[in-house]
Amino acid sequence: MTKRNPVHPGEILKDSLSEVRWTTREFADKLGVSRNTVSRLLNGRCGISPNVALALESIGWSNADYWMRLQSSYNLATARRALAVKSSPSLSPTG
Repeated sequence: MTKRNPVHPGEILKDSLSEVRWTTREFADKLGVSRNTVSRLLNGRCGISPNVALALESIGWSNADYWMRLQSSYNLATARRALAVKSSPSLSPTG
């Protein structure tokens, strides 16, 4: 099984914003969400919700299914990493 570490969808959006030269405020206005929501998303502090995925679709940035698949892949990879850390044997000696 190949291990994948997908990037947070916010990183993809951040790169796209840079390409189109939109500010966080402009992007938030286009999506119909707060600037704080966009900032949190771009910085990986929250994920893409179905509503944001639909808003991205409405401005022509791929389709909602694409964004939801990216978010789901990221969430699953994060959960797998957490489970691996939790179930790995301790490397410190026991006393």
